[in-house]
Amino acid sequence: MSLMRDEALSAPQRIAEQVRINRDTMVQLGEVLRHQTFHAGMTVARGSSDHAAGYFARLMMQMTGQPCASLPLSLCTLDNTAWQLDGTLSLSVSQSGRSFDLIEAQKALKGGGALALAMVNAVDSPLAHGADHVIDLQAGEEKSVAATKSFLATLSASASLMAHWRQDKSLLDALDALPESLAQACRLDWSQGVEALHDVDRLLVIGRGAGLPIAQEAALKFKETCVIQAEAFSGAEIQHGPMALVGRDYPVLILAPGGRAQKGLVELSDTFRARGARVLLAADASVTSRDLTIADASHEALAPLCAIQSFYLMIEALSCATGHDPDRPEFLNKVTQTR
Repeated sequence: MSLMRDEALSAPQRIAEQVRINRDTMVQLGEVLRHQTFHAGMTVARGSSDHAAGYFARLMMQMTGQPCASLPLSLCTLDNTAWQLDGTLSLSVSQSGRSFDLIEAQKALKGGGALALAMVNAVDSPLAHGADHVIDLQAGEEKSVAATKSFLATLSASASLMAHWRQDKSLLDALDALPESLAQACRLDWSQGVEALHDVDRLLVIGRGAGLPIAQEAALKFKETCVIQAEAFSGAEIQHGPMALVGRDYPVLILAPGGRAQKGLVELSDTFRARGARVLLAADASVTSRDLTIADASHEALAPLCAIQSFYLMIEALSCATGHDPDRPEFLNKVTQTR
């Protein structure tokens, strides 16, 4: 068993521990946030962590009505921007907490007046030490270069933070049930995806809404572990140009977990199938045209986590089946240093 597979399979247990261990921290942090006046949020992250931060940003915008966007880090590390950020929430996300550009960006935003939160899997790290408040992802040591459990732990921590901030009881209850939903996702058979994508060298990965960051993460994993040129698009954005790529036998993975975006994504899969494209539609059991089954979640906001949990096991199997080592992608390191 690869480290990547082993770590992906451990995610349900890790998240159960995260929900239990972090409960008091989240309650206290929710109280802190409710007593602040925010006008906007900014996220500081790269790679898989940036995709996870995109999930947080969507939840924040949806649940507060306030804008939240990913920071181009070069504004801090190259341009030395003079920030004016009173009333801004800054969230830095990192597995290691040691990347230079994240540390410098967090420092710059905090210096400009932002309240600095950090979600890290290493609380004894410079990023954690520089934050006003720290959320421990509780994912345990991640040895595989390709992140899995830490990504899922960041999504669950993001949902927990927003649920406690907004005192959303339905989401809080769903988080308690999430580990079992993820365990179910680990048991689902996505081998059809391995068979369908065994010979491809490029594909599109499509999601929408809270599922778009999941599609972006999936596309990254295709690149990292299988050396497949995968690009992620919103189910709406793809109709503004990239649609022209999808002809006969073009491979497309559509991630359509339950929620308001699902109907349009299922219709898009029908459109692509009519063109003769090689479509893999991942959806819950209510969608009869699905190729891959997504486990049920107790809340719409958590359905994307069930999708990526099953995907991680599929992509690890595809990596091995195509002769790659998912634990040691060529040219990549666990901690990336950029400036």
